[in-house]
Amino acid sequence: MISRDMTLERLAEASDLLLTPFGLTEADLGKTLGVIAERRVDDADIYFQYTRAEGWSLEEGIVKTGSFSIDQGVGVRAVAGEKTAFAYSDDISRDSLIDAAQTVRAISGAARSGRVKIARRRIAQSRALYGPLDPITTLDSTAKVKLLEKIERLARAKDSRVVQVMAGLANEYDVVLIARLDGALAADVRPLVRLSVTVIAEYNGRREVGSFGGGGRFGLSYFDDALITQYVEAAVQAALTNLESRPAPAGEMTVVLGPGWPGVLLHEAVGHGLEGDFNRKGSSAFSGRIGQRVAAKGVTVLDDGTLPDRRGSLNIDDEGHVTQRNVLIEDGILKGYIQDAMNARLMKVRPTGNGRRESYAHIPMPRMTNTYMLGGDKDPREIVASIKKGLYATNFGGGQVDITSGKFVFSANEAFWVENGRIQYPVKGATIVGSGPESLKRITMIGNDMQLDSGVGTCGKEGQSVPVGVGQPTLRLDGLTVGGTG
Repeated sequence: MISRDMTLERLAEASDLLLTPFGLTEADLGKTLGVIAERRVDDADIYFQYTRAEGWSLEEGIVKTGSFSIDQGVGVRAVAGEKTAFAYSDDISRDSLIDAAQTVRAISGAARSGRVKIARRRIAQSRALYGPLDPITTLDSTAKVKLLEKIERLARAKDSRVVQVMAGLANEYDVVLIARLDGALAADVRPLVRLSVTVIAEYNGRREVGSFGGGGRFGLSYFDDALITQYVEAAVQAALTNLESRPAPAGEMTVVLGPGWPGVLLHEAVGHGLEGDFNRKGSSAFSGRIGQRVAAKGVTVLDDGTLPDRRGSLNIDDEGHVTQRNVLIEDGILKGYIQDAMNARLMKVRPTGNGRRESYAHIPMPRMTNTYMLGGDKDPREIVASIKKGLYATNFGGGQVDITSGKFVFSANEAFWVENGRIQYPVKGATIVGSGPESLKRITMIGNDMQLDSGVGTCGKEGQSVPVGVGQPTLRLDGLTVGGTG
């Protein structure tokens, strides 16, 4: 949904935080961009940011840490061809803006002749996917401490084998204001919360860990008693399951991935390979393959920044473009890439609303938002029952991918050995090794149970971290390599 009223409300809030206190006006932004435009550049923008963050953590029965920080600053960027010049400062002032503009315009050696006409200011389109609220203020400090203490009590009450409980609460209020050379002015107010639960269970001298959590772009009232109980039960169950785990078998076998968070494998093994910068440079395994079959029939992959309240969603991206629902692979055919403004211009396509940056001190690049595969028509129980001998992986930890080759390695945090369609026992130490492009072709069954993750994902790229979402239905893949300990 595009909302002009909320767009104006966010612009007013951003101006009150990022312009007015420093004696700046929209006219000053135009003058700064005008200084850059005195040289021949293809694009330029100014990115203001104010971030207030808070974190609480509980361990050994007590809330041990509580942190609070405020950061603000501005980044100024100019782009000429494939070259980018960037300057940033935590000093927001007219002088620092002009200094930055004069610095970054040096990327172009060519001066413009005659007068430079500055584009008229216009309010950029913006979505209304979440409210412009400060989640830190939606619960007082005493209530936040009590919430974490409640998690401790619930987890220990679930099972006598639970010997340690750790819980964390992170809240962020992020306000951005973007002025572009084309005259666009955009702003966003981005709430973000996350609650995490980790338990350690012990039995007969063996210790195992289980974790769960979630969050999104809303206030802390989201974490009601029912949801807290769900998080605790999931974390405790994971730890107890791992207590019973056996060494994982190794070899080439059928692998079934559970719904939701296992989509992180899709994110890493396939999503990064569909980002525009890698494909423009020809360094991705998917480069130059638009219109070709890259996956099995029935496989449709989207990157969608327009899902309400989701961790990976944005009303605008970090270049001021409205986010979109982008179909990347449709029924196995590659349809497009994820684009920021620079790579879109160089590849002669439109930006897809995926220009993202960690903060005002970083340049934007094409990044995922919420990346997921659509569901199919199979009952997930039927998919598990179809395994003669293989692995059923329901939760994943970290992984690595080589963009050029598409090869990945992922560790399964929770997995089960299956024979003749029946789950035999949980396994530990399973790693899944394969090629992203090849694994898409090995999908033989797609469940009707597509789920998004609970809201915990963070993606790293070239030293920058941004919040993301993932998702998928239950999937059967044939002939994957599993590295095990058994």
